[in-house]
Amino acid sequence: MSALPPSPTPPRLTVFGRGSYAEALRIGEILRKETVGGALLVAAAVAALIWANSPASESYFALRDFTIGYAPWHLDLSLGAWAADGLLAIFFFLVGLELKREFVAGDLRQPSKSVVPVAAAVGGVAVPALIYAAVNFTGPGTLRGWAIPTATDIAFALAVLAIIGSHLPSALRIFLLTLAVVDDLLAITIIAVFYTSELHPVPLLLALLPLGLYTVLVQKFRRFFGTHALAAWLILLPLGAVTWALVHASGIHATVAGVLLGFAVPVRRSRASGGPEAGPGLAEIFEHRFRPISAGIAVPVFAFFSAGVAVGGWQGLGAALTDPVAVGIVLALVLGKPAGILGTTWLITKTTRARLDGSFAWIDIGGLSVLAGIGFTVSLLVAELSFGQGTVHDDHAKVGILAASLLAALLATAVLRTRNARYRRTEEEETIDSDHDGVPDVYQQGPAAG
Repeated sequence: MSALPPSPTPPRLTVFGRGSYAEALRIGEILRKETVGGALLVAAAVAALIWANSPASESYFALRDFTIGYAPWHLDLSLGAWAADGLLAIFFFLVGLELKREFVAGDLRQPSKSVVPVAAAVGGVAVPALIYAAVNFTGPGTLRGWAIPTATDIAFALAVLAIIGSHLPSALRIFLLTLAVVDDLLAITIIAVFYTSELHPVPLLLALLPLGLYTVLVQKFRRFFGTHALAAWLILLPLGAVTWALVHASGIHATVAGVLLGFAVPVRRSRASGGPEAGPGLAEIFEHRFRPISAGIAVPVFAFFSAGVAVGGWQGLGAALTDPVAVGIVLALVLGKPAGILGTTWLITKTTRARLDGSFAWIDIGGLSVLAGIGFTVSLLVAELSFGQGTVHDDHAKVGILAASLLAALLATAVLRTRNARYRRTEEEETIDSDHDGVPDVYQQGPAAG
């Protein structure tokens, strides 16, 4: 009796593979816009810090705390609160769009490609939170800030890459963007669950009405809203604004409404419009329209109103940086982020059939993990939610966020610059290997009907 042939060995999963050329083009366009936004973000933060520590500092805080809005609807908010609750909803709307796009039509719709970056993002959220909690375990008043160091600021990180002139390969850039999107989602989930102090169910239930109508309209009339930009502004924007206002009144942070509205937008073209192969879906069209508003206006304005901290000279800076709040944030972002991301990725390669792509070395993943320690936009938001804007702990948390982001940027620069020559060769290989004729029409046409 002949022996049975041996079972074929399952193929090994390549971690940080190049992915599809179409996806690389799409991600590349997103990252270019975010790089410009990152430069504006840094400029706005620097301007706020200078003004807040100048002889005219009182005028900065008077502007930030100036209240405007309709009081009966609980919308009499300061300009700083409007930036955090209102403008950042646009940012999180794009987070919702991008996350849905990645898992419905992007390379990450395949579990084999999504498991590593998603797991690494979870590790990059959990380890910093644990480090912060360990430092502040004995201080119940400061332990509330455990979620501050959980998010990566992709715009700030890309601005650093642009400054150092890194030729980071597309596979690593896609991984960095995925990390940022996933931990933004984790951060907004944490905000909704752990930073809702008082829940009002009636406004929350009422929010389902405009959100439901918005969802039906964008799904049923995706082609109409894709070809008529004015109609989207006149019909969908008011529904989105009402949803935002009701979520805000419910006690849940209003930026959650932005994520829900982003999730409602269809990713693929309808069959009546030719299907996915005929052009970009409504989610991608909305991304083209709204990303410049988010990167160029919403996030920089929020940074301007949030990053302004009166340090109080060298003595005040020393007091801030020795506060357990700031110490926990610095350790969590500079050490915890890379430990969580790099450690999770290494663990997956050792316990599964996944392996690192031959084009990269572990130092590349390490440099990327350090770069992910730049936490800014969402970290500033969570700091305000944790301690209240303008409190001592909030100011010290912001000093810690700024110091940690600067330190992470410098360390990442030191690592990644040493690999620039290798990255340049990989970039040239990607250009030679890419088959431009095989790129789907979606990447050869401008934004079209959904």
